[in-house]
Amino acid sequence: MIRVAIAVVASLLATSALAAVKPCEELKAEIEAKIQARGVTSYTLEIVPNSEVKDSNMVVGSCEGGSKKIIYQKNDQ
Repeated sequence: MIRVAIAVVASLLATSALAAVKPCEELKAEIEAKIQARGVTSYTLEIVPNSEVKDSNMVVGSCEGGSKKIIYQKNDQ
């Protein structure tokens, strides 16, 4: 039973470690696909360093090991 628990914890840690180093362009493309699937046509996604994030409510993703953020802004038509 202990071996199973250790295996589960190890796999969870490995999965989260792999997800943490996702390239920004790859994550941006995934987010863009989800936004377009919801029918949003006028928006901006931008990859910025953490120091340039002005409003944390605009952050829709974190990439490059947490050093950069992807921010979303809906453009008014």
